[in-house]
Amino acid sequence: MSDAARRRGGPLLLGVRHHGPGSARAVRAVLRARRPKAVLIEGPPEADALIPLAADPLMRPPVALLAHAVDEPGRSAFWPLADFSPEWVALRWALEHGVPARFIDLPAAHTLAWQTEQETPAAPVDADAPRAEGGAPDAGRRLRVDPVAALAEAAGYDDPERWWEDVVEHRSGTEERDALAPFTAVAEAMAVLRETYGTTGRDRDPVREAHMRLRLRAAQREFGEDVAVVCGAWHVPALRARSTVAADRELLKGLPKVRTDMTWVPWTNRRLARSSGYGAGIDSPGWYGHLFRAPDRPVERWLTKVAGLLREEDRIVSSAHVIEAVRLAETLAVMRGRPVPGLGETTDAVRAVLCEGSDVPLALVHDRLVVGDALGEVPETAPAVPLQRDLAREQRRLRLKPEALERELELDLRKETDAGRSLLLHRLRLLGIGWGEQAQSRGSTGTFRETWRLRWEPELSVRIAEAGVWGTTVEGAATARAEADAGRATALADVTALAELCLLAGLPDALPVVMRALADRAALDTDVGRLAQALPALVRSLRYGDVRGTDTRALAEVAAGLAERIFVGLPPACAALDADAADEMRGHVDAVHTAVGLLAEPGDAPGGRGLRDRWRTVLRTLSGRDTVPGVLRGRAVRILLDEGELEPAEAARLMGLVLSPGTPPATAAAWVEGFVGGGGGGMLLVHDERLLGLVDTWLTGVPPDAFTDVLPLLRRTFSAYDAGVRRTIGELVRRGPGRRAEAPGAAGRTPGFAAEADEERAAAVLPVLRLLLGLDDGTADRTADRTPDDDLTGVGR
Repeated sequence: MSDAARRRGGPLLLGVRHHGPGSARAVRAVLRARRPKAVLIEGPPEADALIPLAADPLMRPPVALLAHAVDEPGRSAFWPLADFSPEWVALRWALEHGVPARFIDLPAAHTLAWQTEQETPAAPVDADAPRAEGGAPDAGRRLRVDPVAALAEAAGYDDPERWWEDVVEHRSGTEERDALAPFTAVAEAMAVLRETYGTTGRDRDPVREAHMRLRLRAAQREFGEDVAVVCGAWHVPALRARSTVAADRELLKGLPKVRTDMTWVPWTNRRLARSSGYGAGIDSPGWYGHLFRAPDRPVERWLTKVAGLLREEDRIVSSAHVIEAVRLAETLAVMRGRPVPGLGETTDAVRAVLCEGSDVPLALVHDRLVVGDALGEVPETAPAVPLQRDLAREQRRLRLKPEALERELELDLRKETDAGRSLLLHRLRLLGIGWGEQAQSRGSTGTFRETWRLRWEPELSVRIAEAGVWGTTVEGAATARAEADAGRATALADVTALAELCLLAGLPDALPVVMRALADRAALDTDVGRLAQALPALVRSLRYGDVRGTDTRALAEVAAGLAERIFVGLPPACAALDADAADEMRGHVDAVHTAVGLLAEPGDAPGGRGLRDRWRTVLRTLSGRDTVPGVLRGRAVRILLDEGELEPAEAARLMGLVLSPGTPPATAAAWVEGFVGGGGGGMLLVHDERLLGLVDTWLTGVPPDAFTDVLPLLRRTFSAYDAGVRRTIGELVRRGPGRRAEAPGAAGRTPGFAAEADEERAAAVLPVLRLLLGLDDGTADRTADRTPDDDLTGVGR
């Protein structure tokens, strides 16, 4: 340190904006010039032991300090750092030059203890967010003052981000005389703001600042006055203020405290952005990172990067586009009175020149570059719970690297590696660690294929710490969690879903406990609806067992017993139901039918065939009982028809009876809904014109006063059909009962429908068809003398 600096006395207070590249450059320049004997940084003191890890070559920001309560891991807080964060720059400079670095903020033990009881423990808190650190915002407090917004308003700016970019981020800060200037100016401004607003909305700041002053005094006793402090600019006036040690200790007396653990965890650019929900003070971390890393000409380099991204997406972008975009950005900056183009100007230039006015590619640029998809890395030597280490080993073994960008993963369970990946993802899902979300597989309906959408989020580190109470390995923790969930579950459907998940996750040790709980719940549950909800999950579990090689004999016995109880209880449960209950029961009937079809295939043991036969007997019983709602009777008839257990003529007879004039229109409409509603009902009417004719005859005969009552049900029935099916049915109905019904031989036809097409109407489109095919040779005037067969023959030639 120079003699002049020594004569000035006092620590070097560098007030920064968290995650500001201009502040980071200025901090680096000042530290290089002044070379203090110690660097103090705003952050939890428990992390002092973790500082050496920042010099590890495998440590790659963005990263975050994670603190969590030992007895309640869900109670946690993050301190995120990017490579352009002033705190990270100060930390790296100290390590590179052998200068001691220490954190001086309030200990995390107090921060975590301050979390309100109303806050969900599973929701980690970003300690760098614009809120009281370690706790959720208090609706009863006054709004917290945004210093940057207040200064921007005083300077005549309507956008705080634009003002900060103009006065700080675009400064070079490479020389000492320039580097100190922003710190001096911002400190003076913050002092005025604190005099005006006090600590409005910052109830914990006096306590935090008291602790900072105590740590600063301790560092001065150890290293003298050659100490640099890197902290939020808002705290600089408080650190300069005169205060006694006794007064500061009095503020810290009696603070709540919890036992904490702390480590480094990977972070993402998306979590640095405000829009992520864990606000860290910036909207554009990718842009700020570019400003920090660009050695010169940041606008030109940025627009070149944008052009490269758009080219990767097969958009035509040339060098001329980039040149014109640079010119436009510079022109906009001059028109708007800005020293250099900022993010607003470059974005407008990208939209107008590179994206040709379209916001669709611009959204891609914002997502991939302005925000970015960077995911930090932490060395294995960082402290971690045993479960985290086992998960890391499994990820390496299965070549399943965490990534911040969402990606789709197709798994073939017949392959060893893919089967292992599936087991890991299902076990994590059982532990509440939502790294992957299962999606619908495309192009295959076999149980040997799975599709997952993977995206690693920083808060998953908290979920892993929480799950560590269940065991030290992923498999052991998942087994213990499954056994505990089986004991706590009260609903039968929950236990069956858990059994299915145990099979998917490959947890044979947990399955006996879950099966005992399942048998106990099934024996005590008498509600047919709940039994019907539980059966499909059991049957799916049996099918999954075929691929994974799991012994599912015990599961098959429970599923067969459950099916028998459903068969006995279903007919009485379907009597005297209102419309809503009948519609819900129809869903149960469909689910049970699908499950019984999968429970045993033809050619299996006789017991399986017996289940199917008994199920068909139940359906016949439902189809013939007048006390059963029409929607259930219609559905039973439809299922029997699809299964080949009912002849089409018999189905038409039953429909004719229901649609006779003596049946109330509402009952008939419900029967039609059950028979032709849902998947495949439209195609049934398309291919069986006899059934369509019965529906048409009934519908045209509904009295006008009753038609409005049945219209909503009919609309729901037919609106579920595909557009092509509805159009085909409309064409069939449009034929009408005209002269074709009166033609010879039409007596046996269903009124309103003909077996052959109308040749006269078909011939009307032939001139247009010839024109489209290029066969119009000027003989359109002889169209009337040609027959349809002649035209078709001509087309064939």
